[in-house]
Amino acid sequence: MLNILPNLTTTLAGKALQSCLMNASGVFCTEKDELLQLVNASSGAVVTKSCTLEYRAGNPSPRYADIPFGSINSMGLPNNGIQYYLNFIDEVEKQSDKLVILSIAGLSHQENIELLKIANQSNALQLIELNLSCPNIAGKPQTGYDFVASRDLLQKAFEVCQKPIGVKLPPYFDMVHFDEMASVLNDFPIAYICCVNSIGNGLVIDKNTDATIIKPKNGFGGVGGLYIKPTALANVNKFYELLPHVDIVGCGGVQNGQDAYEHILCGASMIQIGTTLWQQGISCFARIENELLQILQQKGYTSIKEFKGKLGRI
Repeated sequence: MLNILPNLTTTLAGKALQSCLMNASGVFCTEKDELLQLVNASSGAVVTKSCTLEYRAGNPSPRYADIPFGSINSMGLPNNGIQYYLNFIDEVEKQSDKLVILSIAGLSHQENIELLKIANQSNALQLIELNLSCPNIAGKPQTGYDFVASRDLLQKAFEVCQKPIGVKLPPYFDMVHFDEMASVLNDFPIAYICCVNSIGNGLVIDKNTDATIIKPKNGFGGVGGLYIKPTALANVNKFYELLPHVDIVGCGGVQNGQDAYEHILCGASMIQIGTTLWQQGISCFARIENELLQILQQKGYTSIKEFKGKLGRI
């Protein structure tokens, strides 16, 4: 009997990838040198920082802080503008087969449409992640919580852009909201959905100063890391049930191989790593990959397809 070693190959939007692990947009992906390190890492794909039309400095510092079980941030979309990232994707395409996804997060629906028009002209670009969840822009609501606005934006997006488009979603907490967003997404050829962005508007206090630990938005920021893992798993699993034809990218609370395994068990085809990547650096991919492979070997699986979405119920 052959002893077949497990592997972590997967597919995302019809594209075959060598690993199911990748970075989350916003972490270690703003500058070219960071993106190059991700391209050369053991991750299966790379997603850029969510971009706007022009360069943005973002919110004032301190705007990120590590906290006991994760992180809090209010970055304010610092990025180098869409052309910077399209130029990078064009360069990478000539020397690597690593999939680089362009993340888009305009400050208005009109800006999103303009961004998509520009992205549509790129020959090298293969896949777009449209961010419907930016919880850390002062005065700007999250599109993903407005189902009418989400439908309107997606309608216009697919009219102006022929590239495959995935969407990054905020976390949902009500069953009705899962159903409402699923009914919107079902009406469009969505390439994948990413669940979830950080939980918006958390507040953390410095016990030594009795003050907030980040400056923007009076200390309110998106909470990530282990804090949000149960919410992320619930979102992955519910959308896997509601959108069985759409690839799910799990994001939230992945610190080790077991966390990644649970995201796949809930239905994820791909896993994005955010806070852990920020805290530990590029080496976390190889560690989590090895831990996940060990779990597969212990359980007798040879691929993630064998247990994806097979969450047990009691």
